[in-house]
Amino acid sequence: MSTTQRFTALDVFRGMTLCFMIIVNNQYGPAAFAPLEHAEWDGFTPTDLVFPSFLFAVGNAMAFTMPRLQAMGNAAVLQKILKRTLLIFLIGYLLSWFPFFNQNDAGEWIFKPIENTRIFGVLQRIALCYGMAALLIVYLPNRTIYIISAVVLLGYWGLLYLGGDYSMLGNIGTKIDLWMIGPNHMYKGEGVPFDPEGFLSTFPSIVNVIIGYYAGVALRNKGKEYETITKILIAGVVLVAIAYCWNYCLPINKKLWTGSFVLYTCGIDLLLIGCLVFILDKTNYNKSWTYFFEVFGKNPLFIYILSGIIPDLFGIIKVGPDQSLGDALAIGFFQGIAPGALGTFLFSVSFMLLCWLIGYAMDKKKWYVRV
Repeated sequence: MSTTQRFTALDVFRGMTLCFMIIVNNQYGPAAFAPLEHAEWDGFTPTDLVFPSFLFAVGNAMAFTMPRLQAMGNAAVLQKILKRTLLIFLIGYLLSWFPFFNQNDAGEWIFKPIENTRIFGVLQRIALCYGMAALLIVYLPNRTIYIISAVVLLGYWGLLYLGGDYSMLGNIGTKIDLWMIGPNHMYKGEGVPFDPEGFLSTFPSIVNVIIGYYAGVALRNKGKEYETITKILIAGVVLVAIAYCWNYCLPINKKLWTGSFVLYTCGIDLLLIGCLVFILDKTNYNKSWTYFFEVFGKNPLFIYILSGIIPDLFGIIKVGPDQSLGDALAIGFFQGIAPGALGTFLFSVSFMLLCWLIGYAMDKKKWYVRV
């Protein structure tokens, strides 16, 4: 499998994930579009696949960059991994704090207190998972990594079982977050301090990166062979089957990031990446459609950051005495076209296309942001 084809499949997979993530994260309107909502607690919707797929793609990409990284020497490798981990974590933290200022009731701009800024988040989890997975891969043999992955998933299950229950406020992960960082630094989108990207649930999510890495290794080594594609597809079916069985005693739950959720999402991702490689490398179907997703896949970090900053700017920019640009677009325009959930969906898709156009312009100029 050539390098170009290999990265095309990866870019398309990553681009699909980011495209869907932007749509899901920007449902701005009076009613959410139901097919794009997460499972309320236990269970699974297609939307719940987005974040773990991004972690899987991080691992997949590592399979192609790791040989070059390891050739740098021990000290340089460690420095590179730690620097990248800290930088992505910091970007995520600053994104949570952005726009750094709030407007009070008197219309005055005041400094947004840092003591209320969320510490953990999506980019922060990506950073921690990348850092831990990279260190394991660089310094430990494969067999040891397999054992550690199994111990992490089973150990996390044991902690959930012994440390409380599987509820939002009763699980041990929430208790640790409340003790370690306090409620002011936690996500409150559920109406209470509960962080779906909290400290403890970060550990099982590392396994998503590790499984993605070994899938990437298989593709890197013998990705052109039908045998490799078949093995990836079979592995996906096996993981999904194990997750279904495990679900009877440990529910598939994204917000707790349970072990059954890890195996289920990784199984689906293996099936998706296997099918993509087959379509792109083993068939003669028209492949012009892939470029749309490649635009996202080539600049994933920058476009994701952009998709987080622009909505905040939409909220700051005023187009009337009591109306922001975001309200004018989402409520005034899109709800006028299609009231309710459909209008919300049209806004989120339009916003995704705006991000794509920026990515397209960058790709044409060969501007790629790397960390």
